[in-house]
Amino acid sequence: MLNALYIETIETFPDTTITLTNGRKFVVAESDNLVRERILQFYQTVNLLGEKPEGIGHEE
Repeated sequence: MLNALYIETIETFPDTTITLTNGRKFVVAESDNLVRERILQFYQTVNLLGEKPEGIGHEE
C-alpha cells in the first residue's frame, strides 16, 4: 500500500509506474485511471478535497 500523499507522478510506459517524492518507483498492475480514481477517493476520505459527489464510491 502506498501513501497517496507521497505520489509525485503516475505514468504509463505501457505499465503503470508510480513515482514517489523520494524518487522510488513502483510498477503496478492497475491502470493509471484506476490509480487516479483511488487517489481521489483517498483524498476525499481524509477530507482534502471536500465531500464526495453523490454516486461516487457508494457500494449498494
